[in-house]
Parts: sequence; C-alpha cells; structure tokens
Amino acid sequence: MDFASIRIITADVARLVDFYERATGIPAAWATEDFAEINAPSATLALAGTRTVPLFAPGSAHPGENRSVIIEFLVADVDAVHRNLTSLVTEFVAEPTTMPWGNRSLLFRDPDGNLVNFFTPVTPAAIAKFAR
Repeated sequence: MDFASIRIITADVARLVDFYERATGIPAAWATEDFAEINAPSATLALAGTRTVPLFAPGSAHPGENRSVIIEFLVADVDAVHRNLTSLVTEFVAEPTTMPWGNRSLLFRDPDGNLVNFFTPVTPAAIAKFAR
C-alpha cells in the first residue's frame, strides 16, 4: 500500500489553491474547477470543492472544520520560509521553534483554518531520518 494524498474539502478551491501554490512554490495541477493537486516529490495535497463531496458520500465532509490534522511540509530552511510567508499567512500559531524530536517547526493556519507545519530537521538524528 502507498500513501497517496491528503484531501482538503473547501468552499473556495481557487483561493486555497492560490494559497498553497504561493506557500509551497509548487504550481497546482488542475483536473476540474472543483479539484486540483499540489504534487510534491513525496506526497500530494489534493484540494477539492464541496461539490465533490456527494460523489463519495453526501454530507461526509465539511469545509473549514478540521481541528485534528496537521498538514506537514519538509522545507530546506524553515526560518527563511517563515520570513517569506509573513505577507501571505494571516495566522501564525507558533514561530519557528526547535521541537524535542529535532525538527525546527513553523505552525500556521491556511485560509480555511487548517493547521500547517513547515519544518526543517536540525539535529543529527532528525537529519538522518529525512536524508534522501
């Protein structure tokens, strides 16, 4: 089994796609006006409109209600990314902080309120874990 993607259901696909394109520097691949993907080398962030929900199961997902999942991106320099995001992000939850497990993390919310973590491994163990 391969982990394929995380999908965010949103009421405004274009707005969220624009945000993630600007935050990650990765252009989205649009399938329809209701579905696009940010394809990073190791995972995909899918962004879908509310009109796609009934195709799976009506009423099964609601935009802007996530408070339990953190969307994470590995970046080369989280402090530099933080400086670049100050004009884009309206809600920083935590400034870059080195975590006990060795990653330097930046937490913020996307326009729909989803929690996002950009992180850089900084200790030898964390660096080894993410070495490619």
